Amino acid sequence: MARITAIETQQKNPDRVSIRLDGRHGFGLAAIVAAGLRVGQDLDPARIDLLQSEDAVESAYQKALRFLGVRTRSEAEISRHLLRHKTAGPIVERTLDRLRHNQLADDGRFARAWIENRNSFRPRSRRALTWELRRKGVPAEAIESATSGLDDTSLAFQAGLKQARRLDGYPWADFRRRLYAYLSRRGFSGAVIGPVVARLWSETTAQQLPIENEDVQ
Repeated sequence: MARITAIETQQKNPDRVSIRLDGRHGFGLAAIVAAGLRVGQDLDPARIDLLQSEDAVESAYQKALRFLGVRTRSEAEISRHLLRHKTAGPIVERTLDRLRHNQLADDGRFARAWIENRNSFRPRSRRALTWELRRKGVPAEAIESATSGLDDTSLAFQAGLKQARRLDGYPWADFRRRLYAYLSRRGFSGAVIGPVVARLWSETTAQQLPIENEDVQ
């Protein structure tokens, strides 16, 4: 049995405290974990182990919150981040459960937000979006749900519209070549790109498609 002789806020991290036992340094704890402790309280080894276990869980949760503070993340990204910081597997799972409970981790919502962001700033094909989400570790069911309503023709048109306006004044051959390459890099198939490029030419240049070039390659 050891007696708490001091509870001191750590200078470098005010969210943590140092617990002194019998006049000597004992261990550090997150302040929220140490909230129920008081000077003069006796701790047996089992209680000390429990406190340190709770501290590990709280520390992992705080790491996850800081990681999420930059942008939303998939559950797999959060898990990989914690494992890189040597967080034990069971603690990672407890942390994810807590994040889900607090609506801070949700792969379905993450996938929808990712697609919305891409569609607003860097539109891509459904295939490219699926590949990106897989790389983020999003489960197949969540990806399918988030991408099921996407139409590649509409996505390609939106992706190419701004670029087409930048090509104003280019002859048809250069317009087609540059825009075709641009949309290809964003994962669209040739079957989708051809009609979209022709439509963008007509709508952004108000010119008829050259007869000899009607078949877009």
